[in-house]
Amino acid sequence: MRDESWQAFSERVDYEDRLHVDCMALSEPMHEAEATALRERNLNVLTTLTAFDERRSDAIEDETPLMQELARIDSKLNVLMAVVDRLLLPEVNLPARQPIRFNAVGALLPGALLPPGAASILLRIHFDACRALPLELPANITAHRIDDMAFVAFETVGESVGEGLERLVFRHHRRKVAGARQSAQ
Repeated sequence: MRDESWQAFSERVDYEDRLHVDCMALSEPMHEAEATALRERNLNVLTTLTAFDERRSDAIEDETPLMQELARIDSKLNVLMAVVDRLLLPEVNLPARQPIRFNAVGALLPGALLPPGAASILLRIHFDACRALPLELPANITAHRIDDMAFVAFETVGESVGEGLERLVFRHHRRKVAGARQSAQ
């Protein structure tokens, strides 16, 4: 199974960046109620990230006074959300930025982050757009390693969270490709 997870991970597009990441050991499997609550929280985080992403990418084509006013209110709400986010989780309370690659199957992260002797972890990924709400993904530590990086395979993610992760990864990949094209021109 673990080799199958690595194979599935390596065949998909992934989100690669330096993000605020940490993990904690899971001593026992999650109960179904805990797993369901975690999936709901992760769906909320993914929905929030999508909303922030859409606000940044929308171009105002309609220059009517109403649309200008809505854009101004949207801008103020973004600033307010950024202030609230900083108050909820100041920079000093965030885990250190780490290189990470992930998709809906698993993640490749620095081996030093893994708790010694743990077989399962809860991986927490904090995105800059919404630092106070991390994605919390239960994962099994596999034996697959590349240099000082370790692969963990996600478990109990659920279909809807998996789809949300795939959309997040795709949008990130699309932005990277567009950025590379712009800098090449």
